[in-house]
Amino acid sequence: MEKTEENSTFKRLRNRYRLVVMNDDTYEEVVTFKLSRMSVYIGLCTIFVLLVGLTVMLFILTPLKYYIPGEGASRQNKIELQALKMRTDSLEQAIKYKDQYLNSIRQVLTGNAGIPPRDTTMLKVPKADISND
Repeated sequence: MEKTEENSTFKRLRNRYRLVVMNDDTYEEVVTFKLSRMSVYIGLCTIFVLLVGLTVMLFILTPLKYYIPGEGASRQNKIELQALKMRTDSLEQAIKYKDQYLNSIRQVLTGNAGIPPRDTTMLKVPKADISND
């Protein structure tokens, strides 16, 4: 059963068709092509691969690569960017600590810096049974 399906599919791919381009006014044949489904498939795949290859080459060999994130930066730029990130993080941390310090001083000056409330919940501790076994 599979063999007949393979043969029919293969035969359909190999069947020859004629593509005729005609002049509409005179019905004269301008161009005639003899094609098969396989040749059309191979032709379209070839065009697709060529277009992808040309697009990749366009980005690799021209200054367009600088618009791709992470590709256009030189090693020196990456090192400088990393140093700036570290410096920014440390400055943000320092600002955070100063804000906490100023908020603590503000609370002390306004009298809101009281002692936190005590935990007055009762704990129920079970009594241990001490029996002589």
